[in-house]
Amino acid sequence: MDEPDLSDRPADAALSGPELIGRGRYDYERYRVSLAGQDEALTREVVRVGRVAVILPIDLARDEVVLIRQFRLGAELALGKGDLVEVPAGHVEPGEQPVEAALRECREETGLTPERLVPIFSLMPSAGMSDEDMSFFLAVVDAGALPARAGASHENEETRPMRVPVDRALAALAAGQLHYGAAVAALQWLALNRARLPEIARGGGAAR
Repeated sequence: MDEPDLSDRPADAALSGPELIGRGRYDYERYRVSLAGQDEALTREVVRVGRVAVILPIDLARDEVVLIRQFRLGAELALGKGDLVEVPAGHVEPGEQPVEAALRECREETGLTPERLVPIFSLMPSAGMSDEDMSFFLAVVDAGALPARAGASHENEETRPMRVPVDRALAALAAGQLHYGAAVAALQWLALNRARLPEIARGGGAAR
């Protein structure tokens, strides 16, 4: 039996639109989608988030990961737990490369400038509802310089960075204490690749 092709690939689809439904921080759009082999077109809505850089800050010498806390309305509405534990992340601005956004967001949300940044994987957290495309980076940092508060003042953002032993972070992951999708994915990657971190870090470029 032939092995199935498991890679994502272009769809045989024709799109008409968009119709702008709403505008806030991100546009909310409606499309008509005609798929090959289907007689009727589908109606689909999408939030146009775009590219996002996600950072997993690791202090290799101390065996610590840097996490942050900040308020998230969606988690408060869904779970009554809006004070989320996260990894730093942020939107890739127009004209910016993901690695540049990763450097900027790490500085803004943790107060730390990475020594090195290494691309590690990418994912779409909710492709049925959004075009958000997350690029993850391993950031080698000195957690000893961590401030008590951080965040981009021009965005009225306040984050509370935390130094956490890697064992403690992975125990929280295993216990189901974390709900922020990017943090769960980043720590799962860390659990799988922990023994290879020095080797992976050497493959990255120096942050500028």
